[in-house]
Amino acid sequence: MTAGQHAASRTALDAGRRAAELDALADGERVDVLVIGGGVTGAGIALDAATRGLSVALIEKHDLAFGTSRWSSKLVHGGLRYLATGNVGIARRSAIERGILMSRNAPHLVKAMPQLVPLLPEMSRASRALIRTGFLAGDGLRKLAGTTAATLPRSRRIDAARAVSMAPTIRTDGLEGAFLAYDGQLVDDARLVVAVARTAAQHGARILTRMSADNATGESVRLTDQRTGDTLDVRARVVINAAGVWAGHVDPSIRLRPSRGTHLVFDAAAFGNPTAALTIPIPGELNRFVFAMPEQLGRIYLGLTDEDAPGTVPDVPQATPGEISFLLDTVNTALATTLTEADVRGSYAGLRPLVDAGEGRTADLSREHAVVESPNGLLSVIGGKLTEYRYMAEDVLNRAVELRGLAAGECRTRNLPLVGAPANPVSTLRAQIELPGSLVARYGAEAHNVIAQASCAHPVEPVADGIDVTRAEFEYAVTHEGAMTIDDILDRRTRIGLVAEDRERASAAASEILAAAS
Repeated sequence: MTAGQHAASRTALDAGRRAAELDALADGERVDVLVIGGGVTGAGIALDAATRGLSVALIEKHDLAFGTSRWSSKLVHGGLRYLATGNVGIARRSAIERGILMSRNAPHLVKAMPQLVPLLPEMSRASRALIRTGFLAGDGLRKLAGTTAATLPRSRRIDAARAVSMAPTIRTDGLEGAFLAYDGQLVDDARLVVAVARTAAQHGARILTRMSADNATGESVRLTDQRTGDTLDVRARVVINAAGVWAGHVDPSIRLRPSRGTHLVFDAAAFGNPTAALTIPIPGELNRFVFAMPEQLGRIYLGLTDEDAPGTVPDVPQATPGEISFLLDTVNTALATTLTEADVRGSYAGLRPLVDAGEGRTADLSREHAVVESPNGLLSVIGGKLTEYRYMAEDVLNRAVELRGLAAGECRTRNLPLVGAPANPVSTLRAQIELPGSLVARYGAEAHNVIAQASCAHPVEPVADGIDVTRAEFEYAVTHEGAMTIDDILDRRTRIGLVAEDRERASAAASEILAAAS
């Protein structure tokens, strides 16, 4: 086995590894840290703990990125919105964390996204001044965070011709150009979660999906294997609840106020195949926008809403008719053409795990996170936002180390390259063929491994006509990324499942490769 193959094998989340790690826990081994929740925060905690020299097990009831972490806008915000509301602390942290992701942790997954605000007649001078001032403040945040203009270009005003070239379907009647600014954009939020989890595994963490957690205390939890029904009791020096909107199921004393954010999925052609995210102020709102963002697989994601979502937390939230109408009505204020529900190819909705602060709109609630300890010693991290997942993990681990006296090193994640980043040693194999650009965009420097380690027939062929996902990616999802079902492959390792027709066309390849690789 070459050095590169050995490095790749250390990150592989496959059935054999899962079985061996479950056996070790069943034998009574006590771990330092047990994390409940396989979203971006839970995976971040597992990575932080493992790289501090602690023994770690991460438990997820479903699949990695099953919940909120796959339903975001795919944005790594620089904190501009929070600066506008006077929350300087979270704005500064967001800008710093964005820079860390873009330059050190995951430069392969986070790129600069141009955001275009068209200057249409309906926009008042006051609104224009406010937006321009905000973008200038965003430039200041970028500089304060140490992020160079080469990574995130400066904001500026562009003329109408340039604006139309970047967003061809915007209205041109009375168009006076546009403001252009830049923020971070994830190729895929679920792929970030998988990369963080596999990097944690690379450093010795046990990543165990399809395992539910009950009777959690500060030092123990009962696990149930969702595939076999087997149960086992696991002891830990600290148990951390990072279950997101389900945190209250793990610790009933926790009070959250979920907020639903909905996106619609379009073919990019419906927006003229834009090269920038169209950013449209919501009428009557001071600091809220709707975004039409170019995404992978030739799609546009249009979002997003911020609606109270009381009651039982569903496994898969659904867009409401009112939200669909709101998004269409808002985006149409800036378009030369009119989009209707017939243009919508799919939709998705996620729930933000906001800390319950009582009355008021969810749109106005703080995105700050909190670390709380229950009477039985269980630690929970609640609230927060995707951009700050690394900081949240560091915060809760620092608290755990202090409370439990864990023998841990300093946090290392600020400068740690994830799997797929050029500096990570797993990215050393090279395939002797030209790689599809879409494959490189999703896997970064690890793209060579995906092809080099494939054993399926026709590895570089697409899984279906018109879908730029290769058969090798489906296989890699099973052999290295912990995928166990067709849904894991289509909905989380790729985003094919967002469009029903694409799901139907790709299902046969997913079924074939899953059976062969399992």
